[in-house]
Amino acid sequence: MDTALGNRLIELRARIVDGFDAGNWEEIGLLTGATELITRHSRLLRSLSWGDEDYAGNVLTVLRRIVERDPRTLPIIEAYLDKHCPAESTYVSAKPSERRITFAPYVFQVPDVYVELDLVAVMMPFSMEFTRVYEAIKRATAECSLRCLRADDIWEDTTIVQDIFTLIFRAQVVVVDFTRKNPNVMYETGIAHTLGKHVVPISQSLEDVPFDMHHHRVLKYLPNAEGLAKLSSDLSAKLRQVSVGTPASPAAQVEEEDDVPF
Repeated sequence: MDTALGNRLIELRARIVDGFDAGNWEEIGLLTGATELITRHSRLLRSLSWGDEDYAGNVLTVLRRIVERDPRTLPIIEAYLDKHCPAESTYVSAKPSERRITFAPYVFQVPDVYVELDLVAVMMPFSMEFTRVYEAIKRATAECSLRCLRADDIWEDTTIVQDIFTLIFRAQVVVVDFTRKNPNVMYETGIAHTLGKHVVPISQSLEDVPFDMHHHRVLKYLPNAEGLAKLSSDLSAKLRQVSVGTPASPAAQVEEEDDVPF
């Protein structure tokens, strides 16, 4: 899937999350011939009914499957949304919300870019002792057919803080390493939360995790070969759970298609 198509699906996802109910999904199924695909998805209608936070990811997964099966359905869906759920603004959050706010940052410039389905942003100290940790994170993202970037991988603006904001803005998922209580990482985590990103915290010590984050599950790791291998494995599993850009394995797809929702 090319970037342009991915951006179109992300925009459709935001409008669907904001305005669809089960009846709209039934109508989309009739218009596109995808009724069975929609109703047999194991989580879509269930997460809509319960207001679960994975609903946005399920929406994008189903949209992608409909369009990949028959590209002619994309303009049909867009026309339906133009009639029933007209677009009002760009949506960059990974999570649907009952209430949205519009704000204009003072320190940053809002970049003229879109959220990239396959991009994971990594916020961590830049010191050499974290090189192997970053390599472990890159192995995890590669395992999920994703790519990851740190702010030092890019140089697009004259200020580092703007590059960091832009990177977080573009990413669907943000991995943050709280090891050593790095203040920059704390600041960047706040940006990611404000933009509504999926934040995956990791740390060598749970004591380094801020008190306000204690209710989040943290992937704890050891900075040795065995510990970093386990970090890659655990992080890969987590990314498959939260990332809508991660393709499911063939076995998982079969299991999901055979699962009938309540």
